[in-house]
Amino acid sequence: MNDVPSTMKACLLMGNGGLEMLEVHTDVPVPVPAPGDVLIKVHACGMNNTDINTRTGWYSKTVDAGTTSEGATSGFDADVDADSTWGGAPMTFPRIQGADPAGTIVAVGNGIDADRIGERVLIDPWLRDVNDPTDLSKAGYYGSERNGGFAEYTTAPGHHAVRINSDLPNTELATFSCSYSTAENMLDRSRLAEGEIVVISGASGGVGSALIQLAKRRGAHVIAIAGGSKLDQVRDVGPDAVIDRGVDDLHAAIMDIAPGGRVDVTADVVGGDTYTAMIASLRRGGRYVTAGAIGAPIVNLDLRTLYLHDLELIGATVFQAHVYRNLIGYIERGEIRPLLAKTFPLDDIREAQAQFIKKSHVGNFVIDIDGT
Repeated sequence: MNDVPSTMKACLLMGNGGLEMLEVHTDVPVPVPAPGDVLIKVHACGMNNTDINTRTGWYSKTVDAGTTSEGATSGFDADVDADSTWGGAPMTFPRIQGADPAGTIVAVGNGIDADRIGERVLIDPWLRDVNDPTDLSKAGYYGSERNGGFAEYTTAPGHHAVRINSDLPNTELATFSCSYSTAENMLDRSRLAEGEIVVISGASGGVGSALIQLAKRRGAHVIAIAGGSKLDQVRDVGPDAVIDRGVDDLHAAIMDIAPGGRVDVTADVVGGDTYTAMIASLRRGGRYVTAGAIGAPIVNLDLRTLYLHDLELIGATVFQAHVYRNLIGYIERGEIRPLLAKTFPLDDIREAQAQFIKKSHVGNFVIDIDGT
């Protein structure tokens, strides 16, 4: 580590709350890779809903509202300390967030081949237990249970730092890890197959726009739901049809546009009233999969709809290693493309989150750490 400085610039999350909890410091010690870890020089790191939700403590069961602009900016008044993370455990502060670093390995810990130094890598963000990877309860999330990529340097387990061979710039590579792996896991868990019809909510966001591309890659017929001001941009991503989420009767609109009035899978990251229309649209034996609830986490479920129509309800959060390895292959073969909406320097991370919260963009925001 002769060429690695002793201190670095990093954004520290100082506690659950509003944007004021984000502090950029220039004297943070550069982490030393533990046995089995690698040290990564971060070039860029994507921003996602999880960064907002973790900061505000939205994952806590004490919060029953959606990720509103007010809550995402100022935090919540509820007591979120006890169960504020993905895994329902208290958060340890200060914490460096950021699940999507794109970087280069510059040092390795014991047990890692030194030949890996110089590799360009992305991070598989679900930190599964190395001895029991199929036990989902033992998984933690990068940038939540462990420091992440909103810093000049970060460490990660060697098997989670995945080599990437791509000509894409670092800022574009940093759009993939969280959003696209979440989307791929949703489609993997719901078994979306060629020729099936899928309805996607929140299609202008990072996960929603990734779902469009990944579902089309599988040969599905894609119906995307988004806000009216962003419909043209969503069309450019490549769905077969789009629906304005502001229509009077979303269920009817889905039925009118779905070929034969048939929907096989609904992929929902919005929840709230959108959930009601999407669950009602499914054919008998259809599958509803969710990995988010930015609209509202509390919904009404009529169990008769579930059992009389033989539906499957699937929650998709922790994924197995093959999901991320498949995603890396799609990137390297050019089967999916990045949707970079805007970049910000690390010093402007509060402003980046403030603009992210407004949801006026399509695709992903990225923090450009070193300008490469």
